[in-house]
Formats: sequence, C-alpha cells, structure tokens
Amino acid sequence: MTKNLGVGIIGCGNISTAYLSLAPMFKGYEIVAVADLNMDTARAQADKFDVRADTVDDLLAATDVDLVINLTIPAAHVAVSRSILQAGKHVYSEKPFVLSLAEAQELGDLAKANGLRIGSAPDTFMGGSHQLARKIIDAGEIGKVASGAAVVMSSGMEDWHPNPDFFFQKGGGPILDLGPYYICNLVQILGPVKKVTSFTGMASDTRTIGNGPRNGETVPVETPTTIHSVLSFENGAIITLLASWDVVASNHPIMELYGTKATMNLPDPNFFGGELTVTEPNGDPVEKSWDHPFNIPNFEDTKANYRGAGLADMAIAIAEGRPHRCNDDFATHVVEVMTAILEAGETGAVLTMTTTCSRPDVLGPDAARALLV
Repeated sequence: MTKNLGVGIIGCGNISTAYLSLAPMFKGYEIVAVADLNMDTARAQADKFDVRADTVDDLLAATDVDLVINLTIPAAHVAVSRSILQAGKHVYSEKPFVLSLAEAQELGDLAKANGLRIGSAPDTFMGGSHQLARKIIDAGEIGKVASGAAVVMSSGMEDWHPNPDFFFQKGGGPILDLGPYYICNLVQILGPVKKVTSFTGMASDTRTIGNGPRNGETVPVETPTTIHSVLSFENGAIITLLASWDVVASNHPIMELYGTKATMNLPDPNFFGGELTVTEPNGDPVEKSWDHPFNIPNFEDTKANYRGAGLADMAIAIAEGRPHRCNDDFATHVVEVMTAILEAGETGAVLTMTTTCSRPDVLGPDAARALLV
C-alpha cells in the first residue's frame, strides 16, 4: 500500500476546520501539522484535531510534511504558495488559486523546475451530481450544448460575516470569491473557454455590517459587486454568467445547459451533490441520479460536502505518477477566465484567452470510492 503523504496547513481560519474534520475519510494523505501567524489560533486547531502546531517556518522545514494546504487570504496566496514550493513541498491552494495570470504562470514554472505539483480548490466539480452531468453530456443524451446560464446571486457577505472587509477589496467580489465554483464546473463539463466579455458595476460604494461586534460599521467597496458576463467556449457553447452581491432575492435556476435534444438543470456547484434534472421537448423535468458516494448528504442533513477529495486525488496521483484533477493548468485557465471577466468589465473589450487546459478525467462512482477510506 502506498504511504500517505504528510500534509500541513498554513492558515487556521474557519475553512481549516472543514479540511481537518473531513480528512480522516480520505486515502492518500494525513494532516500532521498546522501553522498560522497567530500561534494561539494554530494551537487551538491543533488541540482540537490532535495535530502539531508549528510556526510557519517550522512547518515549511518539517521533514514529515510533503504537501502544504494554503488556506491564507487570497491576497497572500501567491507569496505563501511560492514559499511552499521553494521549501521543496507540493502545494494545494484554497480558491482562488491566485489573483492574476502572471502569478499563476510564475508558480507553475517554479513547480515544474523543482519537480513539484500544484493543486487548487474548488474540488466540488468532482461531486456526484456534477460528474453525472458530465457523463450525460459526454454520452450525447441532451445533444450538443449550444448555450446556457449560470447564476450566483445574494445580498452580500456583510449580512452574515463579522469581518467582511476583504470580500469587497481588490481580489474579492463575487467573481473571484464564488466564480471558481461555477467556472470550474463549466470547464470540466464543456472544456476550456475561448473568449470573454462582460459588464460590471456596484450598487453602493459602501456596505454596512449586519452582525457581530462591528454591527452597523460601514466598509468601502473597491471591486465590482454585479457582473454580467458572456463566455464563449472552444466547443462552441455560449454561456451567460451572472454574479452579484446586489440582489435581495432571485428565482433564477442556478445553472442550466441548453442542448439540441434537451435542457439540463444542475445543482449549486458550491456543493458536491444536489438534484439534477433533464427536460426533453414537451416533457416534464426528470431527475437523474446514480450511485456516487459524493452525492450522499453529510452536511446540514441536505448537502454533500466532501472537501478534500481533490487533495486525496492529488496525493494518490503523485504516488501513481498520473495527472491529478485539480491541477495547475486547469486552475490557471480558470484564473485567466475570471480576471478577463473583470478586465472586460473595465474596458468593454472582448478578450481572447491565452491559456487552455484539458478537461479533468471523469470521476465515476468506483473512482470516487477509491479515494475513501
């Protein structure tokens, strides 16, 4: 049996709890240490999950750490991932991978020069419903996908987050924060994007925090909070992506793909599972399902949360010498698409992508089970 990779975490905020709590269900890796600039925060997570609390420098030097998960704030992703690679360790980054194409390419070159791997969240596209969508479309069951729509809308992060400042700063906003879930899923289903254009704006230049110790305090808005974009894919599909934190309520379907034979309605790509339906001409929506382990609700009784699946696939792929699904070519292409959407909103241009990627291999039920303990 292949030895598990030793894994460390840099950044012990809220998201680290998900990685630490779900890690025991996966093969291929074991989290052995955590680090944070605030050692009290690191020690609290270490005590809760029975791992070691290191300083950042000690974790990077640790001989039992082969791969490091980067859970720092997005603005710090490139610097922290660079330090991980320079320490001779593989890196798996939370989304967004980085905040510019140049940063993504720099890290990719550094990893290749040192024989290391880069992975990046989200891995939700590996979920049962999204992989079933891929299978149905690949089999031609809804015909050629000519167009579609993806929608992520809410009234904003300040309603629930006690410190929402960074969501509204450069490097934040709904495209860079939530866009990775939607764009990754579209790319794994349809393939790479060819061209992008968009219009962007904001409903207000300030936001008022609605909870916690800073309730009533206002924060500045420095990035677009409403984005209407159009993505033209290399396979000919044209997808409208609407992303906004300026919407009080919406009844839009979250994601629909319009094929020449039928329409597919997909669940929220922020989660691994959910209802998937196909509607044929003059018919009613028919729910589709299959026996996929990453479709089983295990979070709040109704949602499927298997965060760490992409990391397990990466760890096992390293041992087997095969490509991993959440790879840097895939993540780099998604970064270019997202940043092009924002640039097009500023300039009004139609931008042609300079990167491309292969669709990750399908993760069917048996392949998913092989990632689980």
